[in-house]
Amino acid sequence: MSSQSSPYGPAARLLHTLALDRPFVAETWLDLEELIHGRGLATATNGPHVFVAGLARAGTTMLMRLLHASGRFASLSYRDMPFVLAPNLWASLTSRSRRDIPAQERAHGDGVLVDADSPEALDEVFWRVACGSAYIRPDTLVPMDADDDTLERFRRYVTLILKRYGCDRYLSKNNNNVLRLPSIRRAFPNANLIVPFRDPLRQASSLLTQHRRFSAQQRDDPFARRYMTWLVHHEFGLDHRPFAFPGSDGSADAEREDPGYWLRQWIAAYTHLLRHREDGAVDPIFVGYEWMCEASGDACATLASRLGLPGATLTFTPRASPTEAPEIADRTLVERARDLYAALRRASLG
Repeated sequence: MSSQSSPYGPAARLLHTLALDRPFVAETWLDLEELIHGRGLATATNGPHVFVAGLARAGTTMLMRLLHASGRFASLSYRDMPFVLAPNLWASLTSRSRRDIPAQERAHGDGVLVDADSPEALDEVFWRVACGSAYIRPDTLVPMDADDDTLERFRRYVTLILKRYGCDRYLSKNNNNVLRLPSIRRAFPNANLIVPFRDPLRQASSLLTQHRRFSAQQRDDPFARRYMTWLVHHEFGLDHRPFAFPGSDGSADAEREDPGYWLRQWIAAYTHLLRHREDGAVDPIFVGYEWMCEASGDACATLASRLGLPGATLTFTPRASPTEAPEIADRTLVERARDLYAALRRASLG
C-alpha cells in the first residue's frame, strides 16, 4: 500500500476482500490457474532461483529491487493483485483494462516508490492458503515444515509465475520464509537463500518507528490492517505477531514501545538463522546492509558473481541510516546483539 491515507477506493477494497478474505476463494483461483495455464508445464524444480528473507528493515526490499532490475528474474508485482494465486489468468482477464499508476511512496514513509509493476512480497498468500494453520497463531508466527504435497504445489505455482513473466529464474522477497527455509531448500535444491541483516540497534530503531507508523495508519483505516493480515505482514502494526523462535520474548504489548523488545526479536531471529548456516542443511547467504553501503560497487559485483549473473550490472544507491541508535538500558542485551552481529559479519558474503 502507498503512503496515501486512502490508496484504495470502495470498489478496489471490495475486490480485495472478495479475493483474499476467504482462503477457499483464493485456492479456487489457484485451481483454475493450474487447470487453464498449467497443462504441459515442466516444473521449475532445479532452477537457481533466489529467495530473499530476513527480519524486516534489514534491506530485503533493496536487495530484491537490485536483483529484479537485472531483468533476469520473474517476481510477482502489484499488478498481480488481488488474485495473486492466478497470475496468468488475472493478467488475461485484465489485459484490456491495463493501466499505469503513478509511482507513490510506500506506506513505510521511507522514500521507496511503488507502482503497479513494482515487485513485492506477495507469494506469502500461497502459504497462508495452503497451510496457514501450520504457522499462523493468534499472537505469533511459528517455524513450520511443509509436507511434500504442499511443496509440489508451490513448485507448480512458481512455474506459473515464471510463465506469466517469461523468465526461467524466480525471485522472491518474503520475510516469513525465515520460518520455512529448510522447506524452501527441499522444494528448490539449487536455490540461493539470501538473508540480509543490519546493525541490530539501528534495525531495532527502524522496527519501532514502523510499528508506531503502521499502528497509527491502521487505527485511522481498518482496511489497512485487514490488507496486511491477508498478506501475513505481521512485522509491525496493530496485528503485530512476532516470530516465535526458540529464545523469542513473549513481552506484553505495552513493551513494544521499548526498543529493547525489538532488539530481542532481532537476537532471536538471527540466532535461529545463523544456526541454519552452522548445521549446513540450508546454507543461507548472509548479506550485511552496512557492507552493501560501504562497498557498493564491489558488493554488487560479488553478489552478481555468487548468484550466477554474468554480465549483469547491479547498481545500489544506499539510503541514509538513522544517525543515532536508540538508548537501551540493558547493556547485557546490547552486548549479546553486538556479538551476534559480529558473528553474522564473519559468516557473510564479502
